[in-house]
Amino acid sequence: QVQFVESGGGLVQAGDSLRLSCAASGRTFSNYGMGWFRQATGKERELIADISWDGGRTTYADSVKGRFTISRDNAKNTVYLQMNSLKSEDTAVYYCAAARGAYLRLSTVNVGDWGQGTQVTVSS
Repeated sequence: QVQFVESGGGLVQAGDSLRLSCAASGRTFSNYGMGWFRQATGKERELIADISWDGGRTTYADSVKGRFTISRDNAKNTVYLQMNSLKSEDTAVYYCAAARGAYLRLSTVNVGDWGQGTQVTVSS
């Protein structure tokens, strides 16, 4: 099992930037894929970015492509989400997640552990 400490959320204005961090413990961090989900009020939780075990491959939802960047530092057991050009529609609770078992990539069907979530609010 993986435990997470998320940080970096907050209230910003449209066009601003934020960087979310998610520090992991409990399993060897470089053994599994990681990602970020978000859930807006009244909507389903969606996977917006994932990164492979070694950081070599990333994928993004169309809604954030070109604005958000996921990265990881395996030496620090931390995954990041750099969010630029924020829009009001990015307002949501953001969750980091780890793939279960030995999955080297995270997907919507192999999430093993969740972070506690951090609120991001973008005012227009």
